[in-house]
Amino acid sequence: MKGDYQDLVDEISALLGAPATLENRDFRLIAFGAHDSDDDLAMDPVRTRSILTRQSTADVRSWFEGFGIARATGPVRIPAAPEAGVFRGRICLPVRYRGIVQGYVWLLDQEPGLPGPGPAALDAAMEVAQRIGVLLAEEAKAGADLSREFLAVLTAGRGWQQDMAVAALRVALGAGGDGLHAAVCVTPWPGEAPASVPGAAAVCVVPRRVGSGPGSAGPGTGTGTGTGAGPGPDTAGEPALAVLLRLRSTDALAPALAAVARLLPRATEATGTDGKGAGGKAAGGGAGATAVTAATATARGVTAGVADPVRGLADLPAAWEQAVAAARAAAAQPRFGPVAQWSAIGPYRMLASLAADPVDDPAARTLLTPANRELARTAEVFLDCAGQAGRAAAALGIHRQTLYYRLGRVEQLTGLDLDEGEDRLLLHMALKAARLT
Repeated sequence: MKGDYQDLVDEISALLGAPATLENRDFRLIAFGAHDSDDDLAMDPVRTRSILTRQSTADVRSWFEGFGIARATGPVRIPAAPEAGVFRGRICLPVRYRGIVQGYVWLLDQEPGLPGPGPAALDAAMEVAQRIGVLLAEEAKAGADLSREFLAVLTAGRGWQQDMAVAALRVALGAGGDGLHAAVCVTPWPGEAPASVPGAAAVCVVPRRVGSGPGSAGPGTGTGTGTGAGPGPDTAGEPALAVLLRLRSTDALAPALAAVARLLPRATEATGTDGKGAGGKAAGGGAGATAVTAATATARGVTAGVADPVRGLADLPAAWEQAVAAARAAAAQPRFGPVAQWSAIGPYRMLASLAADPVDDPAARTLLTPANRELARTAEVFLDCAGQAGRAAAALGIHRQTLYYRLGRVEQLTGLDLDEGEDRLLLHMALKAARLT
């Protein structure tokens, strides 16, 4: 595949009489033509970094995308900007397949006053770029073809089975398996996996949860009653879409978040207003799906979680657990959703691992019944406010005396003393954990 890209890049270089470079949609270098010019301006900082590190910075990407290259269907001329490290103008040939941008071919433009490539030569180069687009699209689709190996990693029990599954996926991915990745969980996901996901190394649908603890196959959000104060939807046993996304750097999660943003409407459209829609739409992601808003996704119970980046595949099972936990936190707390990053969910990082099954602590059992929904919310807000009665009463919109009365009822139902730190901790954890179930 790499040789095919190089041949096509060399063909464009010959057509336009200038060295060309090929990058994917994330500005990661794929191939570049030979460069034997003595012109110092040709190897400006941006081009040098791209070739030496095989990628561009987020700032460089944003600067070039500001010229509309992601929407363009033909060559785009970009002027020189020494202050941005671009000493020579560029010609960008968007690489598209079925209307979707797959990458970019870059060439140095001639200096002002000198004739550049003519229309006929540029048209011929764009035809070659279309052939590159087919290859890139096929490579992206190959990620979905690794669904069996990817699923095996996510569902294998810990120990030798998981080690063997990781090794098999590493072999299937080749050199790309040693790169930087982020695991993403979208749940619930009705239907089959998408035919392709931009930037994905592998995609699969993880079936409904068959149990809790290590090796359980799926995100499973439990079946508890919740606190009644806006807990996540009852999505126990729902399938989830798992995506292994390639990243350029640990601090550049933008591609992962953008990919999730494109996936949510597919799941939401397929789920429908009653949460039971036809799964066939999920794989297609029709045009109407793009109009689905984040608020609609949350209302329909569709959430997504993004794990911390990992290098290589050894930590992939743990990363998947992070992605699942973040998706559960997004369902539990609307302020996180509909897309939550593991690094941003605070105490739910710990609670998600502790509350794989419905919460059934004896002290909180009665409080968590539907009949005591208002008391549970009162206790949770009071504890969220660090036990400050004034803040809690204001947040609840009630008088302090009403708050004290409700807290007294909470103590009676739970047998806990809210003046004791450990009792507060137990109740707070029980209330938060119930949101995850």
